[in-house]
Amino acid sequence: MSQTQLEAARAGRITEAMAAVAADEGLEPEEIRELVAAGRVVIPANPAHRGLRPVGVGERLRVKVNANIGSSPDRADAAEEKAKLEAALAAGADAVMDLSTGGDLVALRRQVLENSPVMVGTVPIYQAAVEVTAQGRGIVDMTAEEMLAVVEAQAAEGVDFMTLHCGVTRAALEQLRQEGRVTDIVSRGGSFLACWMLANQAENPLYQHFDRLLEICRAHDVTISLGDGLRPGCLADAGDRAQVMELITLGELTQRAWAAGVQVMIEGPGHVPLDQVQAQVQLQKRICHGAPFYVLGPLVTDVAAGHDHVACAIGGALAAWAGADFLCYVTPSEHLALPGPEEVYRGVVTTRIAAHAADIARGNPRAIARDRAMAEARRRMDWEAMMQLCLDPATARAIREKNPPAEEEVCTMCGQYCAVRLMRDYFHSGGKRT
Repeated sequence: MSQTQLEAARAGRITEAMAAVAADEGLEPEEIRELVAAGRVVIPANPAHRGLRPVGVGERLRVKVNANIGSSPDRADAAEEKAKLEAALAAGADAVMDLSTGGDLVALRRQVLENSPVMVGTVPIYQAAVEVTAQGRGIVDMTAEEMLAVVEAQAAEGVDFMTLHCGVTRAALEQLRQEGRVTDIVSRGGSFLACWMLANQAENPLYQHFDRLLEICRAHDVTISLGDGLRPGCLADAGDRAQVMELITLGELTQRAWAAGVQVMIEGPGHVPLDQVQAQVQLQKRICHGAPFYVLGPLVTDVAAGHDHVACAIGGALAAWAGADFLCYVTPSEHLALPGPEEVYRGVVTTRIAAHAADIARGNPRAIARDRAMAEARRRMDWEAMMQLCLDPATARAIREKNPPAEEEVCTMCGQYCAVRLMRDYFHSGGKRT
């Protein structure tokens, strides 16, 4: 690897990936180069990921959507994981993360990389934990060398971005202990590292060996997604000292990553009351120097089990309007079960709606033009144009085909009393029926 995207941008060179992102966003390549050079945009594009369609995440770009897929110890089916990937792509996901913890993790990840034209992310400590437990050892028995070896192996395979919980430090854990929480730590990776630190009475290896992580990520142009291991798991825990202390550490690590030529984005909180969402996004942007912000939700209520994708979309729309750049979806199965392909599809579409709503509020001209075109198609009663313009054409077509109207021009909601047609026939004709 000669230069990362960040290094190339700083050197004044527009890469093929930058040019592709510019075309995708309707911006000038030089504008993308400047944003990448400033750390305000990342292009997760590992050269080893064959067939990748590069996209950018960050300032002035449309809000992107990620779908988490992956196996568990209870459900590890390669065919189902491929179906989940296909569902995410069909629904329009901009990225997928393989969070597998069951079955053959290497084979499952390679299956994703071989079949995904969108960027692929992982959480390497999951594989490190699974491997040591398969050896009959505990998670707390992992060594720093084993953790780093997994990072390097996944980077060599072609993973484009990695969640690394480097900000879960001993000092932050002490703040967590002193303040107290309702849900303690809900991040799986964060809990692994917290338990490791407590058992070994030692600092987080990912923080202690951050320079080595940077060497690996620079060599493969892997974008670091600095994980929010101390994110709040319920509304009552949002914005506490532990969360903010971790964020301050992530701000420090952001500057270190940039100095090493490594692209970086920041992960944000999971459960946040609606009235705190904007403030949390603005705080992250300030402390982390404008680096792209990747949020899980946030979920704005704790009681939407079975419908958490809706709670996620409400928080996601507000977060993205406030400045978040990348939304991680939530499915209806969140907090209940491992999602299947249908839940993956619904989760992506719901979060894409939130992202699009935010794009309009952010003044994205393409998003605004799309909604205007939809309004004009509805006025013309042009059903084919409406289907092409909507965010989920497959579902829209299925609903209309299942409920065919007596008159093809209208729908079964109003039928002959269609307000749009009445206005066309009388209002726009000066009262004379056309």
